[in-house]
Amino acid sequence: MSSIVVLLVEDESMILMDVEHSLVDVGFEVVSATSGADAIRTFDDAPERIGALVTDIRLSLGLSGWDVARHIRSVNPNLPVIYMSADGAVDWPSLGVPNSIID
Repeated sequence: MSSIVVLLVEDESMILMDVEHSLVDVGFEVVSATSGADAIRTFDDAPERIGALVTDIRLSLGLSGWDVARHIRSVNPNLPVIYMSADGAVDWPSLGVPNSIID
């Protein structure tokens, strides 16, 4: 049985390594990106390969995690999305894609 491939988007290298290690430890295959543009490029190269998205919402360059999720959901409306951030959560429900996990 093959594992689910998670696209992980995080611009802080220590956090990226930590989350990636945790996901791999529980059986996921992880493809990482450090910017929104890289994440979209990675997804667009093989959209059928990606089974879930875990993204920081506030990325330092260009596109946000919200932008990445909206793009991916425009291609695959049922792909699970999990947002993570140390940023405030007041506007999260209005910015997230439908049926995503906001925690």
